[in-house]
Amino acid sequence: VQLVESGGGSVQAGGSLRLSCHASGLPFSSRDMGWFRQAPGRERELVTAVSWSGLSKFYINSVKGRFTISRDTNTNTGYLQMNNLKPEGAGCYYCAAKPYAASKYDLWGQGTQVLVAS
Repeated sequence: VQLVESGGGSVQAGGSLRLSCHASGLPFSSRDMGWFRQAPGRERELVTAVSWSGLSKFYINSVKGRFTISRDTNTNTGYLQMNNLKPEGAGCYYCAAKPYAASKYDLWGQGTQVLVAS
């Protein structure tokens, strides 16, 4: 069972990136999914999450209107579309998954780096 992220890179402020998270070895449709971010010198924080059904989504205030979380249960892949990126959005982004009834995420990807130049 593993989660593999891709799509990170370097962009200018105001640019866009789309991160992908492919899950293998488990049915993604039965799990909540989240994207976390860890900036240098800071704690890892939850940026956005989607419920196993796809009906409930959460975003931190600083990304509302700019980031969109989605998932494709047919391909077992989750996505994070990031538009109008700001320098403070830089960091290592991790996707994670948990059973819908659990309080903690128990599956993590290896992370993908996002750099935003001002």
